[in-house]
Amino acid sequence: MNDSPTLLPRMRRTLDLAERRIEVHIDTGDGWQSADEIDSSTEAFAIPSAFTTEFELARYDSMGLADGATVLPVCPASFRDFMVFEEHAIAAARGLARRFVPAAHRLGRAFETLTRRTFPAFRPHALWYRQPIYYMSNALTIVPSGVPITCPAYSRALDFELELGVVLAAPLRDATVEQAAAAIGAVVVVNDFSARDVQLAEMRSGFGPQKSKHFTTSMSATAVAGAAVADRLDRLTATVRINGNTVSRTGTQGMRYSMAEAIAHASRSEQLYPGELLSSGTLPGGCGMELGRWLAPGDELRLEIDGVGVIEHRIEQ
Repeated sequence: MNDSPTLLPRMRRTLDLAERRIEVHIDTGDGWQSADEIDSSTEAFAIPSAFTTEFELARYDSMGLADGATVLPVCPASFRDFMVFEEHAIAAARGLARRFVPAAHRLGRAFETLTRRTFPAFRPHALWYRQPIYYMSNALTIVPSGVPITCPAYSRALDFELELGVVLAAPLRDATVEQAAAAIGAVVVVNDFSARDVQLAEMRSGFGPQKSKHFTTSMSATAVAGAAVADRLDRLTATVRINGNTVSRTGTQGMRYSMAEAIAHASRSEQLYPGELLSSGTLPGGCGMELGRWLAPGDELRLEIDGVGVIEHRIEQ
């Protein structure tokens, strides 16, 4: 385990089925307390909800969550997933080729051995170097940490992706980088599950990921107030563990674009609203495709960004 201090204040929510409500708990340093008892602390998480409580309760009921279960700290209105780490993009391209296009992998490996340069096909598209790029995923299939996960019926290559997520607390349009940074209301850990065998064909279609991504994403049980972590979003440490074994130590260092720059780009001539989730994309070494470690039934997955939160799942048949 790590010794990093927990960033405060932080927030979590739990089901109260008897009262048909979702109870908010805040930790300001003295442990978890009901937000009803410390009203002033909820100001740090003043993110208007895009959904009614009944809508959320119905979602959690469909997941089979019991009374008292921890749910999403924020139920996001939308989900934009960026790719801001070049190191991940290159390593993931190598990993994808290694498993699904072995001839291309052998060619790339020979090129890199001879030239000591990155194989051009493994590098991000030229547009990536000019502006932040992202895709829109399905915010309504985001599940809380702890929910058992199954591989989609149409895939044989389930993968995880450890990411940093931010939730807007204010509307934005044509925002400056400074305005975008100030609008970050909460910071969470995001896991963008991926069906890699399906993703390859979808990316070749020219339309980007669809069924390879939209089936499930997950979020940490806790959210940290944006102001508590605003000055260190690009220097957080993180860990991937599978079945109790550490398979990767990584972090948020090395972003080509800051999260504020990514948000500002998304707001160009486009209205953004409170409650929208934007994610960094996978941290370097934060997915199985890079590590050569694919998920299988029975695996216990744990993804952590130190001080922010943890995502845990059991992979089921």
